[in-house]
Amino acid sequence: MSKPNERLRSALLARGLSVRDLAEKIDVDPKTVERWITKGVTPYRRHQYASAALLAVDVTTLWPDDTRTAAGAADLSRAEIVTVYPHRHLVPSGLWREIYSRAERHIDVLVYAGGFLSEDPQFFSVLAERAKSADIRMLLGDPDCLAVAQRGIDEGHSIMGHKIRNALVNYRPLMDRCPDIGFRLHAATLYNSIYRADDEMLVNTHVYGIGAYLAPVLHLRRLPGGGLFDTYARSIDQTWDKARPVAEDDFPKVG
Repeated sequence: MSKPNERLRSALLARGLSVRDLAEKIDVDPKTVERWITKGVTPYRRHQYASAALLAVDVTTLWPDDTRTAAGAADLSRAEIVTVYPHRHLVPSGLWREIYSRAERHIDVLVYAGGFLSEDPQFFSVLAERAKSADIRMLLGDPDCLAVAQRGIDEGHSIMGHKIRNALVNYRPLMDRCPDIGFRLHAATLYNSIYRADDEMLVNTHVYGIGAYLAPVLHLRRLPGGGLFDTYARSIDQTWDKARPVAEDDFPKVG
């Protein structure tokens, strides 16, 4: 008979979490977690990695295993996928604000226009509050660049530049109120819109012929050594480095 997993029990206590807390956060039954502890049952790899990331310990501390190979690394990357939504409009409306409100270090938005966020006053309030402690980078498309024009054509319209300028108008009060929030315009060809909050991310894929609201969304949570989350995070960094500051000429002319 397997021995109780006292390392897992201790890790939970150290983080101030209960069995139910862990079960809810990694989406398993509390009785399953209880068996991991009291009966020493070994979880699936994806649950091992998710638990270790949540408890901020190395996975081998909780479940020693000399057989973690390339296949295990693939399991780890899959474990970074919390869930997949077939269409953006099916993502719970409050999830965007929820993940950003939890952020303590990094907030990134990489989009062309991201109009649904630029029209959400509650999102603005979250950004203003998080700006006190987190590094915030807002990346919108350069309204006059070729990539923006092409994305509009791909979606079946020619107003993407106008959408971006409308978003800039909406964001202007926030820019004035919170100068520490970084706003830049990019000319990159985006294959995804990416929304990052610390180690959590929503990736809205871009699909030819339809708007982003109809395309799938991946909800990711970073796990040490996973790689999938970091791949998208590097894309944000590279786009930010090549982007330019917002200029007065980027705003629509009044009158």
